[in-house]
Amino acid sequence: MKTFTPKSGEIKRKWHIIDADGKTLGKLATIVADKLRGKDKPIFSPHMDCGDFVIIINTEKVRLTGNKGTDKIYYRHSGFPGGIIAPSAADMRKNNPNKILSIAISGMIPKNRLRKDILDKLKLYPGSEHPHEAQKPEILEV
Repeated sequence: MKTFTPKSGEIKRKWHIIDADGKTLGKLATIVADKLRGKDKPIFSPHMDCGDFVIIINTEKVRLTGNKGTDKIYYRHSGFPGGIIAPSAADMRKNNPNKILSIAISGMIPKNRLRKDILDKLKLYPGSEHPHEAQKPEILEV
């Protein structure tokens, strides 16, 4: 018996929409990462991009448990000496609410050649409006 490998023409991509209002960051990120990779499909293959498109609305209202709103720090470095930049989750939420979810989901995607293609299927919007009505997204309950 041969191992089944889906061909690129056999992969059917759906559009899902998720409302992040009141959802916990980590739980939401794991579900979205699985949808983006296609791990919930029976034709999943780790060397192919089998995932669906995911639209997340109300990203500014995602919930952080405990004291993470003030205590969690997102470190990055400019590359210059003394160039560490360390905004808290509250600062990130105020300046760019999509970035918190984007960092959480991208950390759950494998670091390989498919990474960019997988993350390109993620669409994040801070409000409840999005321009993807023509794709007829299905509501995904989390």
